Formats: sequence, C-alpha cells, structure tokens
Amino acid sequence: MNNASTNNDITAKWPRKIFVTGIDTDAGKSYATGWLARRINENGGSAMTMKFVQTGNSGFSEDIAIHRRIMGIDTTAADRLHITAPEIFSYPCSPELAARIDGREIDLNLIDEAADELVREYDTVLIEGAGGLMVPLKGDYLTIDYVRERKLPTVLVTNGALGSISHTLLALEAIRNAGIELRAVIYNSYFDKDKIIAEDTRKYIRHWLKMRFEGTEFMEMETLKP
Repeated sequence: MNNASTNNDITAKWPRKIFVTGIDTDAGKSYATGWLARRINENGGSAMTMKFVQTGNSGFSEDIAIHRRIMGIDTTAADRLHITAPEIFSYPCSPELAARIDGREIDLNLIDEAADELVREYDTVLIEGAGGLMVPLKGDYLTIDYVRERKLPTVLVTNGALGSISHTLLALEAIRNAGIELRAVIYNSYFDKDKIIAEDTRKYIRHWLKMRFEGTEFMEMETLKP
C-alpha cells in the first residue's frame, strides 16, 4: 500500500468538482477552501470556489468573502449574481433547520446548476459544504447523501484541537462506508493551541491515512488570520 502524500504537491490535475467538508462546524474549512483554490491557481490551475449552502447570512455569503480574501481576488461577477452561493438562509444553524425557519426548501437542482455553470468557466470548482458530512439538508437526507449521489471527490479539513482525532476518524469512516473518493486531508494549523496535542494529531492522522487510504494526500495549511 502506498503512503499518504505529505509533500503538499498540488500541481497534479484536480477533478472538475471537489467537495470540501470538515470534521465539524468550526474546523476551518472556509479558510482551507480559499487556501486550496489559491494554491491551485498559483500552480497554473484555474480554480474557483462556491458555498454549498450558506446559513446565518442575508444577501451575501460571508464564507465566499473569506474565500476571496484568502485567494487575493476581488468579488467576482458570479459572486454578485449569487452563482457561487445559490442558497443563503438567515439563521445560523443546520441547512435543514435554516430552511424551515425561512419557510422554503433547499433547491439542490439550483446548487447543481450553479456548480455546472462555474465548471464551464473554470477547470476546478471547490464546493464548500455547511458543517460536516452528516449535516441534514432535507429531513433524513444528509450532506453525505448529496456528495455520494453526485460522486464528488472530497477533501476533508481537520485540525489539532483536542478531540480532532476522534472526529477525523469518524468522518473518514463515513467517507469510506459511503464509497466517496477521498482526494486529500487538509490540516489547518490555526487551531494548534497545544503543541503536544497538535503534533500527536498530525502524526496519528498521517498514520491512519497511510494504513487505510491509499494515495490520499495529507496537506498542511499554514496559519491564516481570521
């Protein structure tokens, strides 16, 4: 079995669509999404980001604003037309609950159409999820169901906060059981508050990938200011 990559080489061709999820709600995936898009573009690629479902906002996605700042670009025409954030709900909670509070359902077709439109302009579209993979979208229909049905290669964002090993392994097991392609694991170093815990978390996740996820890349993301 091949070792999981740790050389941060992202010059290889990426899939046209990639779903970016995290081990929990505050794993740092918005920063990781913008960081990955920037790195792809700096290495000769053409990447753009979108927000799967945005909650806790009105009119514009705060996560898209984070993406653009990290990418070092201005707001795009697609941002202003809400193509990069086709579903925005006002209450900061799960997409399913936010949709109920706002009195409308999440339109998955609208999300699909937005991603398809971006793919026509960019080689790679990074689709940032809302929360983790098991977040409800419509009743018993979860984010992981959406990713599995559309066969979206996935990037998992993790960190060195206490408890992250368990959360990461649970997410990896869910990805494996759903038959989803795990393209990479991004370690967001912003949460490295305890050096001993953070270093152990890095080593453990690397080892887990080496033993169970052949060819999956382990990428360490430098600290970015919120």
